Amino acid sequence: MLGDNIKNLRKQKGFTQEELAIRLHVVRQTVSKWEKGLSVPDAEMW
Repeated sequence: MLGDNIKNLRKQKGFTQEELAIRLHVVRQTVSKWEKGLSVPDAEMW
């Protein structure tokens, strides 16, 4: 569910995974894992 929200919001803003990753200071693979539900963002990140 969180992964779906991240993906939907990213697409609404017109960002690629790479662009979102750059803005969040993570690698693209991290964004991919979030969207697939394989991991979640670190709470300390926000």
